[in-house]
Amino acid sequence: MSFDAVVAGSGPNGLVAAVTLAAAGRRVLLLEAAEGFGGALRSAELTLPGRVHDVGAAVLAMALISPAYRDLGLTFADHPAPQAGDQSRQAGDRVQQTGDRDRAQQAGDRVQQTGERDRPADVVFAHPPVAAAHPLDDRPAVLVHRDAGRTAEGLGRDAAAWRASVGAAARAGGPLAETLLAPLGWPKAPLAAARFGVFGALPATVLGRTVFRTAEGRALLAGMAAHSVQDLRAPITSGYGMLLAASAHLVGWPLVRGGSQVLADALVARLRALGGEAVTGQRVRDVKELDAPIRILDVTPRQFLSMAELPPGYRDRLRRYRYGPGVFKLDWALDGPVPWRDPQVARAGTVHLGGTMEEIVLSEAEMAAGRHSPRPYVLLVQPYAADPTRGGHTLWAYCHVPNGSTVDMTAAVEAQIERFAPGFGDRVLARHTMTTADLERFNPNLVGGDIGGGAGSLGQFLRRPVWSPAPWRTPLPGVYLCSAATPPGGGTHGMGGYQAARLALREHP
Repeated sequence: MSFDAVVAGSGPNGLVAAVTLAAAGRRVLLLEAAEGFGGALRSAELTLPGRVHDVGAAVLAMALISPAYRDLGLTFADHPAPQAGDQSRQAGDRVQQTGDRDRAQQAGDRVQQTGERDRPADVVFAHPPVAAAHPLDDRPAVLVHRDAGRTAEGLGRDAAAWRASVGAAARAGGPLAETLLAPLGWPKAPLAAARFGVFGALPATVLGRTVFRTAEGRALLAGMAAHSVQDLRAPITSGYGMLLAASAHLVGWPLVRGGSQVLADALVARLRALGGEAVTGQRVRDVKELDAPIRILDVTPRQFLSMAELPPGYRDRLRRYRYGPGVFKLDWALDGPVPWRDPQVARAGTVHLGGTMEEIVLSEAEMAAGRHSPRPYVLLVQPYAADPTRGGHTLWAYCHVPNGSTVDMTAAVEAQIERFAPGFGDRVLARHTMTTADLERFNPNLVGGDIGGGAGSLGQFLRRPVWSPAPWRTPLPGVYLCSAATPPGGGTHGMGGYQAARLALREHP
């Protein structure tokens, strides 16, 4: 059978590209080198039989906020977690309240549509009672709720600062999110984007010290900004943090009920329903192996350089592409919930561990300088806070390390957990670790353990992987790139695949 398009790689971008092409009526073949589809959207029994762990991405706010998923034909539903004393959110945590529903749907927070209610949703997003928590040593933890006002109230003197920065981004809604996730397109919300840029262009340290006045507000901002995997003294780190925090207010920070693999499997099923084919265990070593007018590669520059004969100028520019720091990842099977000193933290799906802004800044500066912090910033996820279907109490976490690090950070990570949850070690039944090398073996796109597909610096944000008005296009006829090394970068938003597929459709009508 001949195909109109072949997509190599089934990470979020490759999956979105394949479904977008198939939905446009093209005959599509999706090839995946691994034995399972999904790339970063994989789940597995990493510790004990029956315990479902997300190997890669766990909290998928970017999937809900992204316009890339809007027209794929999947049905999404939300499963809010029960909260004692908060019946209104038990009944309605799936989108923001009446009056905000249209805006939330623009951002991608879809419930099943009329006429589709008789069949189960393809993907159910499980929302924890609290989106995120940031424990501190000598005071109550800072909590991020779906409601921006409620979050601001918990910040005391920094309530106004939160409303003016993160709250304003959330109020701008889907149009701003779409503008930020399509940075090379015409802005859908130019005024809101300009206002966002006033804060977002700043280093997180500058925004934290000039706009926020309390230890709680500064720590919360630093924990959000550290998702950028950069030195927090660098430009645009505030923007990363503000967008992520705003997404918590706009669509929540949910997990996929049953594991992230469910979303990958739903996308593959949608591709097949549209007449496409999907095959695992098929590694593409040379683009010449792909016989189709459109060939879309979900690979980073390093893999592409080994797969194709490229013009010298383009090849040299790809060789200058920089990868970011890596991560050291841990998963645990526990015999019960983490014994947090502040019980409110148990209600959060995501927990940022690192203490004050000053501590997090120091930790990330050490990492950026090629060293290993003895008190690393730890990003931790408690799936059981939202999803009881994982076979027991599972825990997911990582810390940032230099690219290619071989250091085992288990003791340092668990010490940070014990710092805020004394007795945590007694709950551990089994653990699973992944070094940067393990992560790259699992997915070659994770070069040196870099989960973002490349450094997220300001310069590289504007040229991923090369400076071009259409960086998904390559010099080879009909060949496009769509990985996280293309705009807008890392995340489960699928926008790289969406943009590459749309460009290919325009150029190959």
